[in-house]
Amino acid sequence: MSYFKDEDVLHIVISDENEASSVELSPNITAELNENGELIGIEILEASSFIRDSILEAAQAKMLNLPKPHNKGVEPTS
Repeated sequence: MSYFKDEDVLHIVISDENEASSVELSPNITAELNENGELIGIEILEASSFIRDSILEAAQAKMLNLPKPHNKGVEPTS
């Protein structure tokens, strides 16, 4: 993981393979892929804002005792 303070960019390396393509996951977040389409890295622009907002959102959810999205049960249909 590398953080470039002057540019406010966080780069997370998962593999040292060559990047063949990339996919914008959301504004300022890009997934880097190898030639097989496997994730090899993530680049986050405006990283300090992204991390701050993510932490604030998690803290607010915890204070409000909100369920995590991945823990929501699916009601069976009849």
